Amino acid sequence: MMEFLYFPENKWEYIPAVMSLIFFMMLAYITYRFFKKNSEAEEKKLKAFEAEVMQRLKEDKDNESRI
Repeated sequence: MMEFLYFPENKWEYIPAVMSLIFFMMLAYITYRFFKKNSEAEEKKLKAFEAEVMQRLKEDKDNESRI
């Protein structure tokens, strides 16, 4: 019966596992950075849009008070 954990005698068998771990960690980091930059760009757009909407609301309120 095969043991649950397998620790190879030849330590060279760890190299592919370490390489794939490094590859997927780098891929995860790149994905994280992509989403973070995208989120920051969307936040800037949203703040600009919010400022524009607030400015228009203020102008509309000023125009209504003059009437």
